[in-house]
Amino acid sequence: MKQPPQYNCPTCKKTIEWSAKFPQRPFCSERCQLIDLGEWAGEKNKIAGNSMYDDLLSGDLDEFE
Repeated sequence: MKQPPQYNCPTCKKTIEWSAKFPQRPFCSERCQLIDLGEWAGEKNKIAGNSMYDDLLSGDLDEFE
């Protein structure tokens, strides 16, 4: 039988397997999942690039006024 892939939890770096034993995957636990969610909510994690708000104020939409 083939072993499930091994990977590291993005929060605590603990090595776990991608299987039903870890329903919060890619996190090892609900705690690590909530820590990550809190970092996104607190804007510690961000996706690179300009925000849509900046794009709307850039003057590119003058043709629609």
